[in-house]
Amino acid sequence: MAFKKRIFFFTFFISVVVFSQEKQIENVIFKGLQKTKISFLKRFLETKSNSRLDSSQLEKDIIRLKRLPAFTNAAYQIIEKKNKEVDVVFLMEENFTIIPDLNFWTTTNKRFAYKIGLYDYNFLGKNITFGGFYQYNGFDSYGINFKAPNLFSRNWGLAINHQNWTSEEPLFFNNQTANYKYNNVSIEALALYQINFKNEINFGINFFTEKYEYLFGATDASIPQNLNVNKVLFKFVYSYDNLDYFYQYINGFKSVLQTQYVSSKNDFQENFLIAWNDFFYFRRIGERGNWANRMRFGLSSNQDSPFAPFTLDNNINLRGVGILVDRGTGSIVLNSEYRYSFVDEKNFAVQSNFFVDAGSWRNPGKSLGDFLTEKNIRVFTGVGLRFISKKIYNATFRIDYGIGLTKNSAQGFVFGIGQYF
Repeated sequence: MAFKKRIFFFTFFISVVVFSQEKQIENVIFKGLQKTKISFLKRFLETKSNSRLDSSQLEKDIIRLKRLPAFTNAAYQIIEKKNKEVDVVFLMEENFTIIPDLNFWTTTNKRFAYKIGLYDYNFLGKNITFGGFYQYNGFDSYGINFKAPNLFSRNWGLAINHQNWTSEEPLFFNNQTANYKYNNVSIEALALYQINFKNEINFGINFFTEKYEYLFGATDASIPQNLNVNKVLFKFVYSYDNLDYFYQYINGFKSVLQTQYVSSKNDFQENFLIAWNDFFYFRRIGERGNWANRMRFGLSSNQDSPFAPFTLDNNINLRGVGILVDRGTGSIVLNSEYRYSFVDEKNFAVQSNFFVDAGSWRNPGKSLGDFLTEKNIRVFTGVGLRFISKKIYNATFRIDYGIGLTKNSAQGFVFGIGQYF
């Protein structure tokens, strides 16, 4: 018994000593803010006034801040005070977050097209994305988007999106092609829930109307020339995010799973399920190098229909392949690139880029073995440039030139805003 008492008092003594050495946070101070509201940051961060100082929690909060569109970089200082109290000072570098959206391209029929828009990625200083766009590609389209990840609390938010999209789309059937005018009018509402530091889910519903109107090309008695269908889409997204940012450099792993169930009442299209997972892996190499990778694997209900959901396109998966050159009910794509910042100044950077894009598709109605069919496998390689502003969110202008390595492959330039992935 005496031995047990000695152990108890020794443990109690150590606990008292350790507890007495713990430092308490008296004030949390933010420096460098211009637009972001302090009230939002106090609710968003785990580090609070009148709480115990926790260095691991501080490191997590810094990563949280750097993930926000509002900040290009963040750090912290600890200022010692009397009676084992400290002030925590967050040092912030804010982005300019009101960004115009401007794109030019040619459509599937070589028609000139453009898209103009304006978005604020830190609307009201509360990490809210709000904005819209107008697009002309021979037809008029527009969209309005609202996303507030922390609208109700640090964990709960809301996204609402409305879109009226019209484009000329090629459909593929019986080794033939037909062009249709495609229109999609939708309204979507999503609940956003941040489970913890690394895990997040989004879920909700989308009501939309799809219209297809035949323009020209091949015809088939089994393929309608006009289609007008009301549909309901149920969406679920799970994201695991362990990325760390330092300006244009990224390190870590991220996974995003997207699942959608689409229901409609018509004789031509059945209800279908579609799911895909994007795996991202980034690794810094030296002071200015960054190895970036994305692998996407997706499957949908395998209906033998020309309206298959996965598309083979320059701007989505394979640089140089062309605009909407094929469709499928399954997709496997790997994008790998090495980025090197040969100019890296305080406010801007210029990156060179060497990439390899490879992918394969499952044609509608075919088996999983279709992924291994030679004609479905495409491999592209190429080089590119990135012109990056360090003070404006997502202000990266990119240009890539991709060359096909597989049989009967195309080649060409791909332009865009933001990194390819």
